[in-house]
Amino acid sequence: MEKQVVDGLREVFQSGRSRSLQYRKQQLRALHRLITEHQADIEQSLKQDLNRNLYNTSLFELIGIESDIKLAENDMADWAAPRHVKKNLNSALDDVYIKPEPLGVVLVIGTWNYPWAMILQPLVGAIAAGNAAVVKPSELSEHSARLMKELLPLYLDKEMYQVVTGGIPETQELLKQRFDHIFYTGSSTVGKLVMEAAARHLTPVTLELGGKSPCYIDKNCDIAVACRRITWGKFANCGQTCIAPDYILCEPSIQDRIVQEIQKTVQEFYQEDPKSSPDYCRIINTRHFDRVLALMNDCTIALGGENDRSQCYIAPTVLKDVLPHFKIMQEEIFGPLLPIVTVNGLSEAINLINTREKPLALYLFSSDKTVIKRMLTETTSGGVTVNDVLMHYTVDTLPFGGVGNSGMGRYHGRHTFDQLSHHRSCLIKSFAMESLNDARYPPLTAARLSKAKFFMQHHLCSCNGVCVWAIIATILAIGLLVGLIVVLIQKTPV
Repeated sequence: MEKQVVDGLREVFQSGRSRSLQYRKQQLRALHRLITEHQADIEQSLKQDLNRNLYNTSLFELIGIESDIKLAENDMADWAAPRHVKKNLNSALDDVYIKPEPLGVVLVIGTWNYPWAMILQPLVGAIAAGNAAVVKPSELSEHSARLMKELLPLYLDKEMYQVVTGGIPETQELLKQRFDHIFYTGSSTVGKLVMEAAARHLTPVTLELGGKSPCYIDKNCDIAVACRRITWGKFANCGQTCIAPDYILCEPSIQDRIVQEIQKTVQEFYQEDPKSSPDYCRIINTRHFDRVLALMNDCTIALGGENDRSQCYIAPTVLKDVLPHFKIMQEEIFGPLLPIVTVNGLSEAINLINTREKPLALYLFSSDKTVIKRMLTETTSGGVTVNDVLMHYTVDTLPFGGVGNSGMGRYHGRHTFDQLSHHRSCLIKSFAMESLNDARYPPLTAARLSKAKFFMQHHLCSCNGVCVWAIIATILAIGLLVGLIVVLIQKTPV
């Protein structure tokens, strides 16, 4: 089944159907109609999967998808145009450029926490770049997966874009097929399996993974504002966000103040009982509920901790005096638990961050420019936001992606287009000025090598062709002048 799907897509792709920018724009417009015409259905599917209300669905998924579609439609011609590059003297008369080309058939494997955005945002880039695509939504967000399977063929070209649903066996079967790129969002554990499968066909991959994203709160900052922003970013979607702040680092003197401010904000956001709040989501299933709950073992609960397995509900929870060796610090939490680890200042915080895997995101709250500079200089992460959380993800001109164990590759806006394109190097030479090529032809001499070195190592300025011709004319004039002087010297009697 999966082989037939991929072979069919490849055949249609190779016919050249998607090379037209007009075709790609038509598909993007159709995808936008799907979102607008079935917004209520999408909201209902997410209510069933994650208990997410319609406002959060728009904020965290649909607005971003629509923005990506509009951006791609408006800027696609620029993205797909030949990109001229700087020339050296050796190629001064030639056309030298990079041509973005479609890769072929792309596989997009999504995840369950944002089941529409994690599929459709990469798909937007795949369509804009001219690829065919297979999308595989997560079986854990079953209502969203079922709806996507039903709707996508009603709007997109079924011969170019296919939805494959199912669980692990279907995903494994898909990974046996040869794709031209695989775009996977999910855990590092599964990411390694995807990369291993891709290696059999030498297929390039984009791995959008996760990890433990640290959040350092400097005592020199507006702690109330910091905690308000952290509370929003941590407990949105019930903590099931790959770039949610995973743990707080702070000095012991401000730990209690942080707990107090988070408690005030939780009450403001979710009222006295978060369980009855329309803005508070649920854990995806009982397996993940049990996993998250077990992470609290040995921890001191400073706030929250209430839970109800029958509803997959875990209250917004803050854990204080957590030590680096605790179980909760050994894996990504992906739930509404926020540990606080105390450190003796910035240097210890930086050291703790650097002894762990490189995170997908890093957050820092400080009013001290020196602290900010040190954190940015002495650590690394996929992305970083200072004095807020999550918001770097919303800037479509910034590449989003991980580093090391948190992933590879990048996307959003033009970066998705580039990630899912082949950048073909093009050099188109003329038959003119053949004499300039003598420097590379046998028999080679020291003089010819010197000439070749000069022409290859000297670059032209990034201006128009008039400058190129002026340089060549000057070189030729100098050559003629030198030749004339040599002739005159030879004819002059001694």
